Amino acid sequence: MILSEHQLLAVEKLHTGSILVGGVGTGKSRTSLLYFYTKVLDGKVNPLKPPTYWCDLYIITTARKRDTKEWDMECSWFDIPNDHINVVIDSWNNIEKYENVSDAFFIFDEQRVVGSGKWSKMFIKIAKQNDWILLSATPGDTYLDYVPVLIANGYFKNRTEFIKKHVVYKSYMKYPVIDHYVGVSLLDVYISRILVHMIVELDIVKHHVNVTTEYDKNLYMDILKNRWNPWKQEPISDASGLSQALRRVVNSDISRINAVIKIFKEKTKCIIFYNFDYELEMLRKMCADNNYIYAEWNGHKHQAIPISDSWIYLVHYSAGSEGWNCTLTDTIIFYSQNHSYKMMTQAAGRTERMNTPFKNLYYYHLMSKSYIDKAIEECLKNKEDFNEHRFVEEDDDEFSSRYSM
Repeated sequence: MILSEHQLLAVEKLHTGSILVGGVGTGKSRTSLLYFYTKVLDGKVNPLKPPTYWCDLYIITTARKRDTKEWDMECSWFDIPNDHINVVIDSWNNIEKYENVSDAFFIFDEQRVVGSGKWSKMFIKIAKQNDWILLSATPGDTYLDYVPVLIANGYFKNRTEFIKKHVVYKSYMKYPVIDHYVGVSLLDVYISRILVHMIVELDIVKHHVNVTTEYDKNLYMDILKNRWNPWKQEPISDASGLSQALRRVVNSDISRINAVIKIFKEKTKCIIFYNFDYELEMLRKMCADNNYIYAEWNGHKHQAIPISDSWIYLVHYSAGSEGWNCTLTDTIIFYSQNHSYKMMTQAAGRTERMNTPFKNLYYYHLMSKSYIDKAIEECLKNKEDFNEHRFVEEDDDEFSSRYSM
């Protein structure tokens, strides 16, 4: 079994309740299993020696990692499951099935416990009954992101207690907006105890290339002025609807397809991330018209990357931004930018692997000069998510002037 120094160092630092933090492709899965086998079960590796203690292992991961058996392959290195150790691998969508499990070990893969939703609540309940670690490339951007893990570690009883002690909201807002945090020194101590970083320098150079595309300025301004959706033939009633309509104008311009064709002719093997169904239809037509070999991964189709000297892999952000890897190409095209910084980071990591044969990786970002594209780009540069409501002012004239830049 091949193990790197950064993996061995991380194992020594891990403890139940930790978040193992490592960039995409740094070997978090194998490191977590090494910790489970050697530190939790007291087994040995190189050569493999059976443990002296036994418990069941539950791995909560993405649906794609479960379906592609990626974790099964990693577990085989440690000869598990076996007669003594039962291994359950399932997706976050099914986490409720395991809320009553106790005295087991859980690996929570691809961090899903931000916020106060169902997954976070189930995670906290399971964490109180079992030993566990969590794996993440992007564990959190704000203190609020860490609340479920802080509760699971016993630092707070619940989310309400955290908010009372550490959060100050802005006054006179229509909805809660955090102004600042207090007691951050203590929070930093808590978080430093939880995070275990895997530091590894990959011998690759990443090239992010912005490709400027056109858009129909007249249609853009018409939608902005009249608040009318020409595709649905109905009025636009809210910020989300306006944002989606403006994005469709810029994303559906034929110049984006032409840009993809130009890149593909040079690179020959390309992963293309997209957001919307109309983008997928345009990309499908492009492939059909030019006899390009292609496959899809989205909510409806789960196809493998084609086996060919030239191919296009069409991937929807939500379905395929994480939980798989590709060392067959050095090129990702972002047909449109996703609103989530974390999702963009995860998507870029599909080719950024320790075992990639490429020394240079290329990321092509297709963007127009419209304000909506520039606003999304600015948020992502600041490691923030794009929020439509943030850019909408009650004063229509002011909002229109900002969006028409």
